[in-house]
Amino acid sequence: MDAKEIQTAVAHQAAARAATETPFVNLADPATRLGADGRPAQSRRAPIFEDVPDTQWNDWRWQLSHRVNDLTEIEKILNLTDEERAGLSAPDKFRVDITPYFISLIDPDDPDDPIRRQVIPLGREQQAFTAMMEDSLAEDRHSPVPGLVHRYPDRVLMLVTTQCASYCRYCTRSRIVGDPTQNFNRKDHEAQLEYLRRTPQVRDVLISGGDGLTLAPKLFESILRGLREIPHIEIIRIGSRVPVFLPQRIDDELAEMLGKYHPLWINLHFNHPNEITPEVSRAVDKLTRAGLPVGNQSVLLAGVNDCVHIQRSLVHKLVANRIRPYYLYQCDLVEGSGHFRTPVGKGLEIMEGLRGHTSGYAVPTYVIDAPGGGGKIPVMPNYLISYSDHKVVLRNYEGYITTYEEPETYRKHDSAACQYCQHERPEPGQSGVLGLLEGERMWIEPKGFEEVHTRGNTEAHRLQDPAKWVPFGVGAIQGKAGPALRVLEPGPGDAAGPDYGPGEEPRPREGEPTAAAHGELL
Repeated sequence: MDAKEIQTAVAHQAAARAATETPFVNLADPATRLGADGRPAQSRRAPIFEDVPDTQWNDWRWQLSHRVNDLTEIEKILNLTDEERAGLSAPDKFRVDITPYFISLIDPDDPDDPIRRQVIPLGREQQAFTAMMEDSLAEDRHSPVPGLVHRYPDRVLMLVTTQCASYCRYCTRSRIVGDPTQNFNRKDHEAQLEYLRRTPQVRDVLISGGDGLTLAPKLFESILRGLREIPHIEIIRIGSRVPVFLPQRIDDELAEMLGKYHPLWINLHFNHPNEITPEVSRAVDKLTRAGLPVGNQSVLLAGVNDCVHIQRSLVHKLVANRIRPYYLYQCDLVEGSGHFRTPVGKGLEIMEGLRGHTSGYAVPTYVIDAPGGGGKIPVMPNYLISYSDHKVVLRNYEGYITTYEEPETYRKHDSAACQYCQHERPEPGQSGVLGLLEGERMWIEPKGFEEVHTRGNTEAHRLQDPAKWVPFGVGAIQGKAGPALRVLEPGPGDAAGPDYGPGEEPRPREGEPTAAAHGELL
């Protein structure tokens, strides 16, 4: 038998073996999820769109050209409240435009639907509130040329359009976004690029708007090419909510084009788990396969996601889709957003319920975009100067002091009506510091902890010893782990160790681990 015959025989054997093996199906990948009909899973469509052919429904241009925007159209899809009718009828309201795909995700009978609250205006949008501003981040003041915001030393914000696929009711740039008379054109883009060519300290450009992914594909690519031709521009980032409002836009052609301009990053904007649909999972999969790191920026919104259980579900869904939670923003002091604002304490409460209770890469950074243009300030001890019942005082990276006015009214999250609160993940310590003060344990014992499983041995496993599970390091805890965290005083029979003074502790014997080694192991 010659070599060719051997190769043929081996190939036949491999083919026969492959035919008998069950192909692997990754059920954990949300991008490959199938529906009941065996085809790629689809989210629901509103009845008014049920007869739209799939070829049109999945065409992003059709979705954009068939957005709903007035009271009559929306009332055919949703059962509106009186306040929603008032909001949609207001003559000077911020622009309304909702893609058929996104409005179909809304429960037509639930006035508190979290997606509904983000895109359907309410009459209370017209109410002013303390510290309200038109340009709350002072972007216009930091704009050397139209559409370019240079606030930080080495990076700029490049606004390439004022148009979006749909419009968020809490939009920071509502002063210009949605207004076709204030749009940016090729001439503006060239002026922005020329400023960057003459400013070598800029190494990072964030493309936003509006939303750049709503631009004509060739125009958007010309902007990317212009940036990549500038030698000192290292990183290009895209901020977009198109994959949320219009996942159909993320097609193979776009993903291939974006992949030509690496290093390229993209940050998306999901606020609630209901926004992450099978269509979104497939769209994000195209972005990650094209090599784009994908992040997410959420805004903390009253009545939408001001709940630790909702936020935990959101970050877990994001990570499952290979999206890194990046920022959790405090709602800006912008016109029309008063009813969305929460106290800063609510954000701190949410962070308390995330950090340590889930993976570190699933925990965003909680920030306030400083009123008056101080940039993003993390809400943490080094930057949080003082916190009263009506005002938060912060400093930014430059030492700039700013204040954030707390909302005068806040409709607290209704945990009794929240399905996420009613079906929270069972885990000790989920109530954070308050639970600790009330005696709740902040650690998890192994299942069957009190039982002895010998598995044929005559002695219990060493981990059955309760002393192995005393949570040292959480406060000043000594003794056996009990139902509550408490400090136990030594009893009469307890042996006390030697009383060493500062710096008198003997070094460990040769071969014994040091404290530093223990720290490294942990």
